[in-house]
Order: sequence, then C-alpha cells, then structure tokens
Amino acid sequence: MKINKNIATIFLLIVLILAGCTPDSQNDNYVNEILKWKHKRDSSLTKPTGWLSVAGLYWLEQGENTFGSDSTNQFIFPAKAPKFMGSFVMDGTTVSVKINDNVDVFVDSSRINKMVLKNDNEKGTHLLKHGSLSWYVLKRSEKIGIRLRDSEHPNIKSFKGIDHFPIVKEWRIKARLEPFDSIKTIRIANVLGQISDFEWPGTLVFEIDGQTHKLDPIISGKRYWLLFADETSGEETYGAGRFLYTDKVDSTGYTYIDFNKSYNPPCVFTPFATCPLPPLQNRLSVRITAGEKNWGIH
Repeated sequence: MKINKNIATIFLLIVLILAGCTPDSQNDNYVNEILKWKHKRDSSLTKPTGWLSVAGLYWLEQGENTFGSDSTNQFIFPAKAPKFMGSFVMDGTTVSVKINDNVDVFVDSSRINKMVLKNDNEKGTHLLKHGSLSWYVLKRSEKIGIRLRDSEHPNIKSFKGIDHFPIVKEWRIKARLEPFDSIKTIRIANVLGQISDFEWPGTLVFEIDGQTHKLDPIISGKRYWLLFADETSGEETYGAGRFLYTDKVDSTGYTYIDFNKSYNPPCVFTPFATCPLPPLQNRLSVRITAGEKNWGIH
C-alpha cells in the first residue's frame, strides 16, 4: 500500500507541475476546471471558424471590387485561389457578389453565380466557399468588408497552444457590483478607431493584496464581459490588454472574477480582426499574473 500511495503522490505532483501550480496552491477540482477551459479555448482557435483560420480582411469601396489570386485584382486572395474569381459590388450598404463562369463557389452546398449577400450583423449571414477558403460580408459601423478564412491556414498547423500563467486559485477573486440606478451606456473604441456603445451596469470592486481595484463590465447576454489591461500588458501579455467573462452578480450583489480565465483578444492571432480596446478606467495598476500570456512569447 505504501508503494501505491507514493506512486499516486508522484503522479499528482506531475499533473500539478504540468498545470503550472503546486500541491498546496490548488485543489484538484479547480485545477481540472481551468485545464478543461484552457483545452476548450485552444481547440476553438483551430476550428475552421477559429481566429487562426483568418486569412484576410478587405474593405469594400462603392461599385465593383474584383477578387482572386492574381495581383491585378483589388482583393488579392491566397495563391491557392483561382486567379480571377469574380467581383463584389457595393451599392450603398448593399453587397452582392458575381462569380466568373469557370469558378465554383458554393453557399449552403449550392453553386452560385450571382446573389445579394447578408452581412454578419444580419440573421442568415451568407458564407461563401471555394475549396478550403470561405468568406462572408463583415459590417463594422460604417465600414463594410469581406473576411476570408482558410481551414488549412499555416497558423492552424503550427499552433502548439497558448502559454498560460501558473494556475493559482487565489486569482479567483470575489467582487462586488456598485450598480447604477439604471443601466448606462459605455463607449468602447476598437482598433479601427470606431466607437460602439455597450450596456454598462455599474462598477465591479475587488481587492488584490489588500488594495482596492475597480473594473467596469459590459453586459453580454447572461454574463459580464471585461476588457482590461494591467502591468503585465506589453510584457508577458498582449499590449492592448485581455478579455474575461464573469457571471452576473447574485442576489447579494457579488460575483467572482476568475483571472485564470483571462484570454487574448483576436488581434493577437491575426492582423485581420477588429478588436475592442479596454477603456482607460479598466487599466489596472497591478500585475495580473494569471490567464493567457501573449501568443508566441515564452
């Protein structure tokens, strides 16, 4: 029995070391929860719809916009695409596509040659496909473009996961909401310089090492969404900050902010994303050594 206990202890130590934590810092259930979250997160990036598949973003101009792999097109697709695939036509805010006769492009398994396209803000967004390539109309405020994905993108094949800080349960911190009398609007800028309005319920107040800190959450369905930066930003973590979801507060006005589930914005993985940026008041004067590190930094 003593030998079996020693083997079990050694095995547990190996698991905890691989998880980046020590036996006295976590219990097994919590470590497993974060590891499952991390695995799900890594897997989502390599899906055909994941951020590692993004291969291009092309902003449309009024009139005809040709596309294909030939350099004479306005929108140059990857070399695997036909040289001259067709054109996108923008008339006001309406976008249609015309496909050349010798090119096979499909929407819902049906070959198309011409159609009006719904953008990603509309129900039933049209997804066009040719081989491993897929694309759709993207609308960001007044800008309308085409986002291209490649299910065989080299980034997917080379992806080895994201470096993560050690899992420390103490980074799951209880927070109290200081609510407004009614929901307000917070204005958030993105990397394009555009401003969007989000629902803002109040301010989350919490402590780290005896110091009080605050974050303004955004309402996102049944959860809060936090955009924040801290003193690791630009060093171990992405310079523009990280994202994090929390449950909404309970009947007592409290929730938990689990910084171990802090994750990188899409702009870490592709230059073709339109990430929102943390508001100035969400820049914490403390090192949050939890959650994802910047992709590629070791």
